[in-house]
Amino acid sequence: MVARLVVAAPSSGCGKTTVATGLMAAFSEAGLAVSPHKVGPDYIDPGYHALATGRPGRNLDAYLCGPGMVAPLFNHGARGCDLAVVEGVMGMYDGASGQGELASTAHVSKLLRAPVVLVVDASSQSRSVAALVHGFASWDPEVRIGGVILNKVGSARHEELLRDALDESGVPVLGALGRVPQVRAPSRHLGLVPVPERQAEAVDSVAALASRVREGCDLDAILALARSAPAMTGETWDPGAEGAQAPRASRPVVAVAGGAAFSFSYAEHTELLTAAGADVVTFDPLHDEELPPGTAGLIIGGGFPEVYAPELSANEPLRKAVAELALSGAPVAAECAGLLYLTRELDGKPMCGVLDAHSRMSERLTLGYREAVAVSESPLAAVGTRMRGHEFHRTVVEPGAGAAPAWGLHSPERRVEGFVQQGVHASYLHTHWAAEPGVARRFVERCGG
Repeated sequence: MVARLVVAAPSSGCGKTTVATGLMAAFSEAGLAVSPHKVGPDYIDPGYHALATGRPGRNLDAYLCGPGMVAPLFNHGARGCDLAVVEGVMGMYDGASGQGELASTAHVSKLLRAPVVLVVDASSQSRSVAALVHGFASWDPEVRIGGVILNKVGSARHEELLRDALDESGVPVLGALGRVPQVRAPSRHLGLVPVPERQAEAVDSVAALASRVREGCDLDAILALARSAPAMTGETWDPGAEGAQAPRASRPVVAVAGGAAFSFSYAEHTELLTAAGADVVTFDPLHDEELPPGTAGLIIGGGFPEVYAPELSANEPLRKAVAELALSGAPVAAECAGLLYLTRELDGKPMCGVLDAHSRMSERLTLGYREAVAVSESPLAAVGTRMRGHEFHRTVVEPGAGAAPAWGLHSPERRVEGFVQQGVHASYLHTHWAAEPGVARRFVERCGG
């Protein structure tokens, strides 16, 4: 039995991350083992969650992994914990475009049978807050809103007016937070600045959020609400069972890019690679001039290489090592930021030159879920393999696909995307391997050992 709750909001910008991260940190500091989770595909918020709890931040995405995987992945992440806090995405009822409630915060709360704490931006309202909360609480009878946290409250008098109004709604007020802009983490074009780019400042921010939540929220009432959730049923996801391989003579080294430029990853990917027989070693392309000794395969995930293009370009020894590994035919999987790193240049700065393509920043944000099918044989997938993914970038790669594309995308429009050549699979598409664990097994098989 894991006590659990979902932190939701009427819309983006209401303070979900502030409240969720603050609750995680406050309960962790009180001695509870807290399991942090995030609805949707976002990589950045889970970094702050991990900082707050000392445990990996894990995503629960009913689109990428399917509704049936949400509870098993939750059970895996929350095993042995006292409390799980799940931060929602967008507005509570906003899900995959055109697909009803799929992948919404409300959908995930129902799959987890978890009570919801609704965070409301109260900065421009008083009595109207009761109508807003009543509407959200009554919209779907299967969603249980167990309380409200008022955010951006202007004064003691403002708080009094809000509480009086909500007395009529039947939904208890579990906290009220004033306007404290200095606690907010800095943002960039894709959301918050990731933790690895501001480690010391991020630690201070999380500590300040914990203090703010302790002062403004009724932690005992919030914990009691979380403990009111019914017992979880169903299976627990097991990377060992999903990724198990026949015994190997040796464990191949899979190098995974990390550091400030490549900070996007799902914890389950490393767990699946390890279960499939690999030794996973992280390296930092900003500072390390060599790949880890014995590297047999390379994974370069998402992040912000455009922010660090001069530094990445200046590390010529590593760029050459990556190019040589790719030329040898070793398996290389690159997504989004990794794709940019493998091109000839990024915003005019030389990159690895593995792909005959150029990349640059763009004014246009490309964002959304995608349905994909593998159209070329690669170290990740056989032709015909179907996966769901997510695009989220303000960059352009020209051309957008090689002679052997990685994926055929079927939504929102039909097109091919990405590059497959020798052992390289490079694409903008972010995927969650827990939905298709054969990806990790196939990759490690290609590494030998």
